[in-house]
Amino acid sequence: MKITTRAALIAFVALAQFAAVPAARAQDSGDGFLFFPPSGSWTLRGGYAMPNAGSDIFSFTRNNFTINRGDFSTFDVGGDLAFTLSPRFDLVFDISYSGMSKGSEYRNFVDNNQQPIQQTTSFQRTPITVNARYYLTERGRQIGHYAWVPNRIVPYVGAGVGVMYYDFEQKGDFIAADSTMSVYSDAFRSRGWTPTAQVLAGAEWELGPRWSLRTEARYLAGSAALSSDFVGFHRIDLSGMTSSVGFFLRF
Repeated sequence: MKITTRAALIAFVALAQFAAVPAARAQDSGDGFLFFPPSGSWTLRGGYAMPNAGSDIFSFTRNNFTINRGDFSTFDVGGDLAFTLSPRFDLVFDISYSGMSKGSEYRNFVDNNQQPIQQTTSFQRTPITVNARYYLTERGRQIGHYAWVPNRIVPYVGAGVGVMYYDFEQKGDFIAADSTMSVYSDAFRSRGWTPTAQVLAGAEWELGPRWSLRTEARYLAGSAALSSDFVGFHRIDLSGMTSSVGFFLRF
């Protein structure tokens, strides 16, 4: 049974909200501190994904169609659920989604009626990862026996592994790769799951005892074999940078 990437993301965020809010309310004093150090957090973030688009399928697309490397960059949305393992380490379960769709035409050819030969390229990625996050400074300080106060700014680094669902599709009108050079309509698609890994770095900016702002940059690495629709091409490059800003709730 296939689960859509958007449905998986919605379910993840709903589960995080259900698990985190009651616990956070139980420890919030409402006076700038918590009654004890948090046991975890959940985050909702948005940002911008910039795929490398470096493999030969992307080169072929850019060379033949009116698509540039920057057209594969797009908005990214995601969330994570973190559990505190030690004062400086978190175990983090993370999911994100980015996707684009761009109409184009052949750069150097038109049809017999001098009309553009048009097609659409779409590219989606959904990584699901398990990460270790290490804080470079203490996240907060204990005052007495019952008060824990978060520090104003806390930088961190991290790394993780997981799987990525990708979907690359081109549909519309194309020129036959033979002596006839006839124009035909078709759709070419490759999708599936593949291993992935990532490294990340960021900082948390304290907004209150429970809420903080998080800024982050991450590099995602991965590739996958293309389907038989794309004969003669090497593995598709799924790697790239993502920058994001989000809010997280301690619990």
